[in-house]
Amino acid sequence: MPFEVFDCKVTVLKRMVNQDLAEEYLDDEINFGACERFEEGQEFVIEQPYVMPENFCPWAWADIRKDILAIATGSDLPWIKQRGAVLSGCTDWFRPVIFKIERIE
Repeated sequence: MPFEVFDCKVTVLKRMVNQDLAEEYLDDEINFGACERFEEGQEFVIEQPYVMPENFCPWAWADIRKDILAIATGSDLPWIKQRGAVLSGCTDWFRPVIFKIERIE
């Protein structure tokens, strides 16, 4: 019996800069700041959970894809208050981005 796959909405919640780590570990020649690929509040509707949306960062997509697939296929995480949602993030630890992924039913 096939299972239903839902669309999802991905919202950029927060962009951060870990300046202390950057100062310690990055070359001084690196022009460093918050991730320029996303803006807080930016939304993406994912209609095919296996396909990266246009203009999405491939690094971030690789990091959050497993969570998109979990929510799109009906999973609920018991430690998250909102059913059909999860927080996920890009693992660029110098300038991470936090995303909220929500199932659209």
